[in-house]
Amino acid sequence: MPSNTLNRRKFLRVLGGGTIAAASALTLSSCDQMPASAVAAWSGPPSASDFRETILSYALLAPNAHNMQPWLVDLSYTNTIVLHVDPTRLLPQTDPYSRQILISHGCFIELMMMAASSLGYRTRVEYLPDGEFNNQHIDHRPVARCHFHLDSTIVPDPLFAYVLHRRSNKEPFDATALSTEHAAALPAALNTMDDMHSAIVTDPEITERLRTLTASAVQIEMRTPRTHQESIAVTRLGAREINEHRDGIDIHGPLIWWAKNLGLLSHEKFVTPGSFAYQSGMDYALGWAGSTPAFGWLISRDNTQRSQVRSGQAYLRLNLQATALGVAMHPVSQLLQEYPEMQALQHEFLSLVTKQPEQHVQMLFRLGYAKPVPPSPRRELADLVLPA
Repeated sequence: MPSNTLNRRKFLRVLGGGTIAAASALTLSSCDQMPASAVAAWSGPPSASDFRETILSYALLAPNAHNMQPWLVDLSYTNTIVLHVDPTRLLPQTDPYSRQILISHGCFIELMMMAASSLGYRTRVEYLPDGEFNNQHIDHRPVARCHFHLDSTIVPDPLFAYVLHRRSNKEPFDATALSTEHAAALPAALNTMDDMHSAIVTDPEITERLRTLTASAVQIEMRTPRTHQESIAVTRLGAREINEHRDGIDIHGPLIWWAKNLGLLSHEKFVTPGSFAYQSGMDYALGWAGSTPAFGWLISRDNTQRSQVRSGQAYLRLNLQATALGVAMHPVSQLLQEYPEMQALQHEFLSLVTKQPEQHVQMLFRLGYAKPVPPSPRRELADLVLPA
């Protein structure tokens, strides 16, 4: 579905011209803008007396599944951040084993470490210190304990300079092929992670197969009522909902405002096959799926929960490396979602991209070139901190 606006020409055609269309043209630039408070975090952290608040102000900018921001932190231990999963922010239909949620926590950890190094702190991470979650069931146990200590020898991570500019670009990409230089430079971000590696493919035949598989995965997710409903339930439709929640999938803009007020868009209509809203979402998703010149994926040695967290750390580094290179990047989660309706298509995808049985693909992502996009909303840091 569109992350910002519907296609203007299509929308005006639906309106049918005349007085309403003329009125909309006069006010299209003046309503339903992204609330400034919802994206204020992207301007950098406010001054803080506790260095951990500065670190966390950067970490909450991490990419995460459906922008659920599923993190909780315990600051009750000196020079330590204990990271937990917020059990109210899971995606049980599309992410039944919370693999993507744990990847989201890995992104958060890597940003904490980068921010800490910029302040002169070295980080020691204890992964799943009280053990992995039983049967993939998320409970009160921590994902990680992160200990910080000052170290005059630490060198800030150069990728940290791109944190405030990082985006997940969900728009259609240009037809321009990903350059050979950029395809070769992206994996360099993982030079310090010997347990993770990435693959980048620009071969026209393989990318065409991946475009087809990606489009089919989008259709399966949208045509499976419970999985589609899960996404729509966290869709924030218009500036008022965005400002209220500051999470989820944001859709806003003047055309959205008009469509809502004319009864063309609503949460109910987005899950009603045949409606304008449902078809617009399908067309949009198939548009980005079909406009991808290159794909990449992340592979771990196994599928332990520790490896899932580490995969998030690796993805964050790749995303920042792409930002530094001027390459647009967008995670494509549908093909790797572990619910029954996706299994056959997922098997076809894995047969194409994996050559060794022990390899486990943790993330698939699009790569290319596109116009910059605005940041997504973020909640207040205080919303992530557990009561003392």
